[in-house]
Amino acid sequence: MSDFMNRFVVLRFPLFLFSAVLLLPPLAQAQWIKGEEPIMGTSVRVELWHEDRARGEAAVAAVMAEMHRIDKLMSPFIAQSELSHINQSAADHPVVVSRELLDLIKRSLEFSVKTSGSFDITFASAGFLYDYRRAIKPTEQMLETALPAIDYRHVIVDDKQSTVSFTRQGVIIDLGGIAKGHAVDQSIAILRNLGIEQALVSAGGDSRILGDKRGRPWMIGVRDPRNEEGTIVAIPLTDSAISTSGDYERYFELNGVRYHHILSPVTGKSVKSTRSVSILGPNATTTDALSTSVFVLGPKRGLALIESLPGIEAVIVDKKGRVRFSSGLNDVSAQ
Repeated sequence: MSDFMNRFVVLRFPLFLFSAVLLLPPLAQAQWIKGEEPIMGTSVRVELWHEDRARGEAAVAAVMAEMHRIDKLMSPFIAQSELSHINQSAADHPVVVSRELLDLIKRSLEFSVKTSGSFDITFASAGFLYDYRRAIKPTEQMLETALPAIDYRHVIVDDKQSTVSFTRQGVIIDLGGIAKGHAVDQSIAILRNLGIEQALVSAGGDSRILGDKRGRPWMIGVRDPRNEEGTIVAIPLTDSAISTSGDYERYFELNGVRYHHILSPVTGKSVKSTRSVSILGPNATTTDALSTSVFVLGPKRGLALIESLPGIEAVIVDKKGRVRFSSGLNDVSAQ
C-alpha cells in the first residue's frame, strides 16, 4: 500500500463518517466533543477529543466563531461583507480589502492559471442569473450578455496597496469554490493552537482531519451521486483533507435536464461530463479549489491534472456513473 494510503482512507461527499468511537470504552467515548451549526450556507461540524470537557467545548465554540467571521468577510450574500463591497465598486475604482481576503483572491487566481481557467471566481458573472431554489435559469441572450465578464484576468490585485479592481463592468466574483476550504484550514489552525491533537472539521463538502481517531483512521465515505444513502467507496483518512464537488448539491431539473451550480467558465452553463469529484490532499483550501477545477475539466483532463500534482489524489464519478481513481488510490479501488 502506498505512503498516501497509509495516511488516507477514501470516501466521501456530504460526508458519511463511519465512527470508530463505538469501539471505545464508555469513559473515553465521553471525551469526544461535538458541535454543529448552519454557517456559510452549509452545515459546519466539529468533532474533537479533549480530556477537559469545558476546554473542549470552548475549542468547538472557537471554530464556530471563526466560521462566522469568515462568512461575514467573504459571503456574496451579506451586503456589508468585503466581498460584496468588491462586487459593488471594483469596476469603478480599486477597493481596499483585508490581507486575508486579498491573499485568498490571489490564491484563487493562481489556481486559475494552474487549471487553464477551469477554476475561475468570475463565474459568478453568469452564476447570479440562476436561482436553484426557484428553478430559474437564464435565457441564451442573458448568458451571451454575461459571458464576456467571465475571465479571471479581469481581476487585478495590487499587493502593495492591498486593493482589488476589475477591468470591466459586469464582473462579479464568488469564492464559493475555495472559501469553505480556507475556513476549515483556519479552524484547524485554531484547534492546533489550543493544543487539540485529534479532530475533524467539516463545512459541507470540505473536511480536514487533525491527527487520527484515537489510534484509528477516520473512515470517510464518498456518496453515490444518485443515491443519497449510498456510498461508492470508503477511505481511511488521517491528518489530511478531502473535498467533494457534486451535481447534487444545488440543482433543479427542468424538462429532464439537471441545472446545477458548477458552471463552465466558457459557456456559463452547468458542466455535464461529471457527477462528482472528491479530492484528497494536505489542506482543504487546495482540495476545495481542485474539486471544482477537476469537475469542470472533466474526467480525462481532470485526472491528468491530478497525476501531475504531488500529494493529491482523486475519486471521479463521470456522467454515466463510472468511478475513476487516480493512481495513488489503486489499492483502495481494488478493494
